[in-house]
Amino acid sequence: MCGVSALLLADSSQLAVGELLESLGLLQHRGQDAAGIVTCGHKGRLFQCKGNGMVRDVFTPQRLVALSGYMGVAHVRYPTAGTPADSEAQPFYVNSPYGIVMAHNGNLTNDSELRHFLDYDAHRHINTDSDSELLLNIFANNLQKTGKFRINEQDIFSAIQGLYNECRGAYAATAMLAGFGIIGFRDPHGIRPLVFGRRRALSGKGYDYMFASESVVLDALDFTDIEDVQPGEVVIVSKNAVTRRRLVVEANITPCIFEYVYFARPDSTIDGIPVYNARLDMGVKLARKVKQALGDAMDIDVVIPVPDTSRAAALQLSHELGLPYREGFNKNRYVGRTFIMPGQEMRRRNVRRKLNAMPTEFKGLNVLLVDDSIVRGTTSQEIIQMARDVGAKKVYFASAAPAIRYPNVYGIDMPSMKELVASGSSDSDVAKIIGADRVFFQALEDLVDSCRKFNPEITAFDTSVFDGKYVTGNVSAEYLQKLEDLRSDASKQREKKASSEVIGLHNFK
Repeated sequence: MCGVSALLLADSSQLAVGELLESLGLLQHRGQDAAGIVTCGHKGRLFQCKGNGMVRDVFTPQRLVALSGYMGVAHVRYPTAGTPADSEAQPFYVNSPYGIVMAHNGNLTNDSELRHFLDYDAHRHINTDSDSELLLNIFANNLQKTGKFRINEQDIFSAIQGLYNECRGAYAATAMLAGFGIIGFRDPHGIRPLVFGRRRALSGKGYDYMFASESVVLDALDFTDIEDVQPGEVVIVSKNAVTRRRLVVEANITPCIFEYVYFARPDSTIDGIPVYNARLDMGVKLARKVKQALGDAMDIDVVIPVPDTSRAAALQLSHELGLPYREGFNKNRYVGRTFIMPGQEMRRRNVRRKLNAMPTEFKGLNVLLVDDSIVRGTTSQEIIQMARDVGAKKVYFASAAPAIRYPNVYGIDMPSMKELVASGSSDSDVAKIIGADRVFFQALEDLVDSCRKFNPEITAFDTSVFDGKYVTGNVSAEYLQKLEDLRSDASKQREKKASSEVIGLHNFK
């Protein structure tokens, strides 16, 4: 998962870097592996700063001063395709044609074919293993075909129309053409989010325009008229005009439902669905599931959320069940998301560093812990053990999401299928593995209803991690096996060792 943004200021004497940096801070939850900003200034000159690490680590005051220009593109990343190498930090740039910068959230599912085409037919050099670089070069190759000294909006629409024909998978992208303007576009299924807004310029002359992965960015920076970039739509913002066109209209819009469960901030609205309200309703549905399962044997004393994303669901669940809601875990906010950390032992250690149980909320009680989901089960297992260590009598565990049984291919770096705790396991099996007295999973139809009720125009979602149905329709068994090989912990450890050996060799030289 990644976060993208782009900004164009009406006053070309102003600097875009400050608000681009703010946008990345607001999107830090979407990617903690790398960050980058590319700005454009006088005569189309591009300025870049990017690297591995958190936003606060990559952008020092000295580096920020060098990022001149009134428009730019920004990105936060954790790796879903390619490697965690520093060279794969985004945005990516190609100088031909016209000077193009791009930031991408999502994952392409036909990357092998695209790589072959770019190498053997288009003869474009690809420098990394990232599918985002492929997306950029497909766009660049299509623009190259115009052969024009200066391009216009119609040329850009044509180039992205070609991209839609060639690229499969999930992509919400922001791009910038040196000296021309910024662009936002979204895959035809709308799997990954992208919003767009404007605000009156400080000078009072004209408007500033911004794209971002989530509406919270635009809200915080005082943008108004905020709306979603529609699936299959391209929005072009130049110094003189805003032009938009929906190039592909799919029968169904299918945004990723995991955005609402876990990834998006609760104060964001995605495709007309307020994330916080959807999570509250998930709590209502989950309470019914718990009540139905336990019936008269209900012996829960207290409901405790696993911070932070499960709080809304847990709060509403406790209300529905008429049970006390308590904050039983104190969170260290400076430890990253554990399910994307490499290596089982590192994830296990970091759970303990990330959360600390407060004995007064557990001792002698039967507790219901509520989390947004259960992925590997490592985090859940450690949390349950922490609750028992401070005196909980019984520990029930409720997940606001259904059991995750399949890998995600659209931009969430979930583990290989064999590392998913619920893959091939019953609910009672999962409970035994993670050490819970009982586990309650949300029903898929209830989860869908919790989101759809706020925007009835969306009739379907990408729910592939729960049901194995991939909305783009081009996910083969061979592709899934390749993903299994790439995502397994053993594979990542081999990759890490190889990277260390290369670094050692460079140091030796």
